[in-house]
This record gives sequence, C-alpha cells and structure tokens, in this order.
Amino acid sequence: MRSLQIPVPGGSLHALRFGGGGRLAVAAHGITASAMSFRAVARHLPDDWSLIAVDLRGRGASADLPGPYGMDAHAADLAAVAEHLGAPVALVGQSMGAYAALRAAVRTPHLFDRLVLVDGGLPLPTPAEFDADKLLELTIGPAVARLRETYPSVDAYVDFFRAHPALSGAWNDDLDAYVRYDAVGEPGAIRSRTSAEAVYADGRDLLVHAASFGADLLALTLAATLLHAPRGMFGQEPGLLPQPVVDHWAAMAPQLTAELVADTNHYTILMADRPAALIADRLTTPA
Repeated sequence: MRSLQIPVPGGSLHALRFGGGGRLAVAAHGITASAMSFRAVARHLPDDWSLIAVDLRGRGASADLPGPYGMDAHAADLAAVAEHLGAPVALVGQSMGAYAALRAAVRTPHLFDRLVLVDGGLPLPTPAEFDADKLLELTIGPAVARLRETYPSVDAYVDFFRAHPALSGAWNDDLDAYVRYDAVGEPGAIRSRTSAEAVYADGRDLLVHAASFGADLLALTLAATLLHAPRGMFGQEPGLLPQPVVDHWAAMAPQLTAELVADTNHYTILMADRPAALIADRLTTPA
C-alpha cells in the first residue's frame, strides 16, 4: 500500500494504491468512510490488478480539501483520477461512493470500462412530501454526532466501533485498520477526520436529488453490477436498498444486474472476506 496525490480542483485528492499490477480499478467509499474501507477487496484482487481507493474530499487524508461537495463534485474527482491514471479503468463505489461512481460513469463513460455498485446507487425512498433538514437529521444526524465526539485514545475509538451492532460479530483486522486510519488528534481528544460539513452536504444531495440517480441508471451505457446486502446499517433487516426497490431498478435499467449477497449488512458486504472476494471477482471479470 502506498499513498498517491492526484490533482483535482482546489488541491490534491489523496488515494491509497493497493497492489502493483498494471490493470487498474478506482474505488469510492461511503459518506463517513475512507479509502481504507476497501482494504479487504484489494487483498482479493488478482496479482495483475491494483486498486486505487480514493479519500473523497472531506474524508481521510483529503479531509482538508475544500468543497463544493455533492455527487457532481465527487464524480468529477473520480473522472480526474481516471484521467490521471490512464483511462479506461474499472470503477467501484460503496454506499455514497456508489452514487458518485454511477454519476461519473454516466457523465464520462469513456473513462471507465466496468462499474460495480455496492449497496448504493439506487434512488433512496423518501416520503412524497418531506422536510429535507428533518429527514437529514434522522438519517445523517447520528453519524454527524459521532464525528463531533472525542475519545481518550485510538484504542477507545476502536472499542466504540467494535461495539457497533453491525460490526461486533464480524470484527477483523480490516475493520481495525479502517478505524485506526480514521482516527486523528492528540491523546485525550481523538476524533474522526471526516468533515461534518461534507457529510451534511452530501447527505442533502442524496435526499433532495434522489430522482436524479434514477435518471442516471436509465442513462447508463456501461454494464453495471449491483451487489446489495439484506441487512442495513445497524445489522437489521431490511437492507439499505429494500428488495422491491432493487427489483424495480433491475427491471427498469437495461445495463443493471443485481445480486443479493447473503448474510451481510451495509458494512460487512465490503469489509468481510467472503463478500470482499465476490466484489473483487465482479470488478475484475468482464460482464
């Protein structure tokens, strides 16, 4: 694993390169996550592949890269990464990263040769009439509250995650490395490096402009695979993408193929070995 700095509007986007192979895949993470969330997937890639996992602006070592945020901005950053690396490349995104990856694939299809969406990318169901700020507080508020907390040590921060209901039964070295990568600050005041401002802006974009992602799915020209989990962000059923929503878009979008990954939740679908190996296979095997 080594660090890369890739020029984008406003500065440099940080990325982690896993592997030394010449065939390249670019990865985009979730709304409060980082490049390190793809560590398990990278380990399962064939030897002739490398995974370039980005820290999206406002997260990880790109935490100080300024806005604007939103899926248009993240998609433009992913396009810049692909151009910098030498397109076309494979593209994968998880959770919020799936929406950014979808938009990048639609706006700049010549830069990518395949697309894998992991538990994201479909329009999120919202009430017919809703207050965006109230819904945002219900959905994103708990995550933002965690970003503002401080912890006495990195180990205490790890222990907080280890107790999470979606993670406690599946804890592994990849999750441990992911949490430690996110931790910054002095002893006694350890915190996440993710920007709360970025999370709010991106969460609002996902909710207010949900219909635009349906339009993106219909406009896809690349073959896309959606891998989705039966359980959600707290390890409960249904998943973030309920089966009726998946079935609807799999029928509507000609380029989309959907696959349920059994016995996973929103996090373990990416950071547990069995599903990570499946993601690596779908990413490196032509559709």
